[in-house]
Amino acid sequence: MTDSGEAKGAAALAAVEVRERYARFAREEAPGRSDLYAEWAAGVAADPGVLRALAGLGAPHRQPPLVFAVSRMLGAPEGPYAGWAGFFRAHEGRIVAECAARSVQTNEPLRCAPLVYALERIPGPIALLEVGASAGLCLFPERYAYRFRAEPVGDGAEPPALLAAGSVDTAARRRTAAESRSSAMGRGVEQPAFSSGSVRLEPELRGGLPAPERLPDIVWRAGIDLEPRDARDSADRAWISGLVWPGEAERAARIAAALDVAAADPPRIVRGDASEPGVLAALAAEAPAGTTLVVTTPGVLPHVPRTARERLIAIIRGLDARWVTLDSPRAHDAWTQPVGADADGFVLALDGEPIARADPLGGWIAPA
Repeated sequence: MTDSGEAKGAAALAAVEVRERYARFAREEAPGRSDLYAEWAAGVAADPGVLRALAGLGAPHRQPPLVFAVSRMLGAPEGPYAGWAGFFRAHEGRIVAECAARSVQTNEPLRCAPLVYALERIPGPIALLEVGASAGLCLFPERYAYRFRAEPVGDGAEPPALLAAGSVDTAARRRTAAESRSSAMGRGVEQPAFSSGSVRLEPELRGGLPAPERLPDIVWRAGIDLEPRDARDSADRAWISGLVWPGEAERAARIAAALDVAAADPPRIVRGDASEPGVLAALAAEAPAGTTLVVTTPGVLPHVPRTARERLIAIIRGLDARWVTLDSPRAHDAWTQPVGADADGFVLALDGEPIARADPLGGWIAPA
C-alpha cells in the first residue's frame, strides 16, 4: 500500500472510532444528564463530514464533552443539531484548533464526597496533593458542607440524612454533632443542619453505608496539571464552567460556588506532567514534615495514555504517601483484589484497595 493509501486507511479507521465513540456517548452517557448533548452526539455519529474533521484530532481531544464545550465557547447555538452542525462547518478550523489545545478538565467538587469517605481512614494532619487538579476544586474537601443522604427504602420515603458536616472540623463541632445525632436518634429522627460552608454537597449513601463522622485535617494542599486553571482568572473560570453540560443547572451553581472558594485562597498548582520522572516527587517533597502525604487521582487516570498511566501509578506507589483514587475498573490493573468491570460506577480505592463504588462525579457511594 502507498503512503497515501495508508494515510487514507488510517483516516477511515479514525472516523469509525469517532462514530462509535459519539454513538456510545449518545446512547449511554448523555441520557439523563443532557438531552441536548445526546442529540448532538447522535447527529455527529451520523454526519460523515463532521466525523472526518474530528478524526484528525488525537483521541483525548475529540471527546464529545470537549468538542461540544469548545463549540459552545465559540458561540454555537444551543439548539437542534442542524444549527450546531452548520456552526461547526462554518468555524471548523477554529474549533479543531481549540480542541487540539485543550483537554477535558472535569473539576467537580462533588467528588470530594467519596474523597472524604476515604480520607476518614487516614490520620492527620494531612498534606493533600492532587494529580490533574485543574483549578483545584477538589483540594478543599474540609471547606465544603455535606449532607449524606441514605437511599430510599421501604415505601420509597427517604430516611433522614446521616450526617451534616461543615467547613471547620473542630473537636467542639464534632462533639456537638455527635450529641445532636445521639439526641435525634433517641427520638427516632435525625435532624441535619448545614454549616456555613458555601458549597453544599448532597451525595447518596447506598447499601447501608455509614456516613463519615469527621472531615479531614488538611494543613497543606497542592496540585499538578498539564494545563493548570486559576479560579481568579475570568477566562479559566469560563472554561471550567463551560464544561458543565447543558441542563445541569445545579451542577453549574455548585462549581461556581467552589470556584469562589478556590479564588479566595488559591492553592498551589504547578504546571507539569506527573508521569515524568522526578516531577511529582519534587512537589511531594514540599509537604510539611509531620504530615501524612495523600496523593489523589480522582477520575484523571482514564485521561492519561496507558503507558504514562502505568508509569504514574508506579511513581505514586514509590512515594512515602497514601493514594486515593476514583477510577473506572477498566482504567488499570493496580487493584489489590479483583474488581468487577461490569458493576455500576467507579472504584474508590485507598492504596489500591477497593473500599467503595461511587458515581464518577461523586453523586453516590455504595459498598465495593
